[in-house]
Amino acid sequence: MTTALPSLGRVSRTRAGVELKEFFRQRESVVFTLLFPVILLLGLGAVLDYDLGSGVDFPQYFMAGVIAAGIVGASLQNMAIHIAGERSDGTLKALAGSPMPKTAYFVGKVVQVVAVTAATIAILLLVGVLVFGIDLPSGTDWLTFAWVTVLGAAACTLLGIAVSSLARNARSASATITPIALVLEFISGVFMPFDQVPGWLQDVAAVFPVKWLAQGLRSVFLPDSLAASEPAGSWELGTVAVVLSVWCVAGLFLCAATFRWQDR
Repeated sequence: MTTALPSLGRVSRTRAGVELKEFFRQRESVVFTLLFPVILLLGLGAVLDYDLGSGVDFPQYFMAGVIAAGIVGASLQNMAIHIAGERSDGTLKALAGSPMPKTAYFVGKVVQVVAVTAATIAILLLVGVLVFGIDLPSGTDWLTFAWVTVLGAAACTLLGIAVSSLARNARSASATITPIALVLEFISGVFMPFDQVPGWLQDVAAVFPVKWLAQGLRSVFLPDSLAASEPAGSWELGTVAVVLSVWCVAGLFLCAATFRWQDR
């Protein structure tokens, strides 16, 4: 008599629980992913104190950027490093050879990204309000905040799964992936006003999802008068939605083409 295998939903829930437990048991990952954006906000927010126009100080401006950095850290960076480690130590090979549906593995990773992203954003908003008196979004800006975050996190997660194959092993994963994430953040106006980024680097940044994620978040935390500082002179929320959606679709193809269940 054969025993029926559990449903995909049940296996996915179990795998999601495993992913969350593994993440929160690794102190280095928790500190870097959750607290590093907070340290950035506290450090740069305290040091860089200047008016950006329309009565906006740097902490208010930087809130969008540091949330974008938190999303990139929880999705692209954390995802790529962890998958590279699991590929290197044989975990992926073992899972691929088990009865577990491969889809459940990716569902677990997505749930982990969602949980860590939500926790990161909640902590940043709390610190921003209590320490710097950040003005929170209001009205429909919360809806914009939600869809920009979801699309941006999805695009960066898929990109992270794809670039995980660039790391040859677990030891080189952080050294390979972290510079990619930092470069994308710097050229996307995460750590500085985007209009201060050289024009040719703005063009390069426009190819990747991080720039559009940061721009969409700026539209939520900044007054419309500062939209004139953007390359197109507006927030381009329609373009933000299109580019991030295209990256979600392109990311799926990249993952299918590059993902490997075992090391080279």
